Amino acid sequence: MLKGFFVICAALAALFGLSGCSTTSQSAATEKKILLVAGRPSHGPGDHEFNAGCMLLAKCLNQSPGIKATVAKGGWPEDEAAFDGIDAVFFYMDGGPGHPVAKAEHLKKVRELAAKGVGIGFGHYGVECVPGEPGDAWKEWIGGHYEDRYSVNPMWLPEYKSFPKHPVANGVKPFSIQDEWYFNMRWRQNTNGIIPILVAKPSDDVRDGPYVYPAGPYKHIMEASGRDEAMMWVVENANHQRGLGFTGGHIHKNWGNEDFRKVVLNGLVWIAHGRVPKDGIQSTITAEDLGANLDDKRRK
Repeated sequence: MLKGFFVICAALAALFGLSGCSTTSQSAATEKKILLVAGRPSHGPGDHEFNAGCMLLAKCLNQSPGIKATVAKGGWPEDEAAFDGIDAVFFYMDGGPGHPVAKAEHLKKVRELAAKGVGIGFGHYGVECVPGEPGDAWKEWIGGHYEDRYSVNPMWLPEYKSFPKHPVANGVKPFSIQDEWYFNMRWRQNTNGIIPILVAKPSDDVRDGPYVYPAGPYKHIMEASGRDEAMMWVVENANHQRGLGFTGGHIHKNWGNEDFRKVVLNGLVWIAHGRVPKDGIQSTITAEDLGANLDDKRRK
């Protein structure tokens, strides 16, 4: 059961937190290159603002010495040279059956990157892929994925009260924010190395739904009443390749919350084997920053 999974992960968190600090400090002198890949426009204004979100995160990352972040749009770089020399890539985009990364030639490319130790991250809808070859790849890279009719996607207000001793949690204070936080991922069989970062307990009302799509409730979700759920996690795999899954990010304005933003920035730096300061990655944004680079979603 997941309860045992979280107990194991709590112990692993301390272990991997220490090893993570050691590994990242050794590479602090080297510039870390992070590529953020934004999906095509979807949903209404203010939701699924993948381009604006990636541009904002890149701006924040570039405020930190030793980090160089760039953005590719459209779900996949027009020129795959964008992947050259990167230490991590974050895919923030629509997922499911049409996931851009799930195309055969794109799966091959990301597998090549992971084999070289490049960190792989997926944000919000991007954590969802279909079972089979894509699902197996996601499990290999980031430990698990959203699976249709197994995982759920309610809009709710979790309370993140405590965090593991891990670099990705550095400087993150308790927070609560309304978003479409997915849970009940399809985890890989061997959960070694998977560290839940954002964990909360959904109420029975949240478990009951209705979910955005497809409508709930689901029997297996209701039967897990009272169980903690992971909405963000990281993993360190056998070849030291690191992965990240972040299920929030539906509502663009949430990037204005310092802790919501910081935990993702920390995660991106960590999967790139960069050094996360004890107070976390510091960033300053303005209302103008939040309003910049939004997709034009007016009806034509």
